[in-house]
Amino acid sequence: MTRLNVNATRMELSRLKARLKTATRGHKLLKDKSDEMVRRFIVLAKENRTLRREVERELIGALNGFVIAKALMPSPVLEEVLCVTDSDFKIDVSTRNIMGVEAPVFSVDDGVAYKSLSYGFASVASDFDESVETLSNVFVKLLKLAEIEKTCNMLAIEIEKNRRRVNALEFVMIPQLEETIKYITMKLDENERGNLTRLMKVKTMINGK
Repeated sequence: MTRLNVNATRMELSRLKARLKTATRGHKLLKDKSDEMVRRFIVLAKENRTLRREVERELIGALNGFVIAKALMPSPVLEEVLCVTDSDFKIDVSTRNIMGVEAPVFSVDDGVAYKSLSYGFASVASDFDESVETLSNVFVKLLKLAEIEKTCNMLAIEIEKNRRRVNALEFVMIPQLEETIKYITMKLDENERGNLTRLMKVKTMINGK
């Protein structure tokens, strides 16, 4: 490992030891953070898989109902019914902090929930009614699914960034600091032995006189 290009002095040695202590502590904190983010990512990924399967199952059922209704109802009547709505709702977007990641939170008011059908029943197939009800109820689940998937994507990006930081500390910075500290320590010990040898020679010369 290549050492840092610094002067072999005691002051520099003290500074590098402080940097090594900080880097080691930072590496531990980042490693712990990475482990916790991975754990939360796995939990969200499992929740995402379960919710996605549920949403897909309900959407397939609703679309099948629309296909049957389209076969049973005249096209003008179907188009007219599809244009009818009395649901007003709004989506509130906020954020929550997950290990430093500002993940989105989507919430919707009660207006989106299925309450009643606002069209006549005489010329509308029952399959259409069931499909409309299913789509109304699945909307909130779709928002939740979007929230979880976006959070998973953001966590995955942050996990990768954190992994690079951990690797940089573990395989580059910390080994460089350790190698440089070792070099300076050896250099200072060598200088100290040289000074001690010179002092002994001077003392011998003085005593010889």
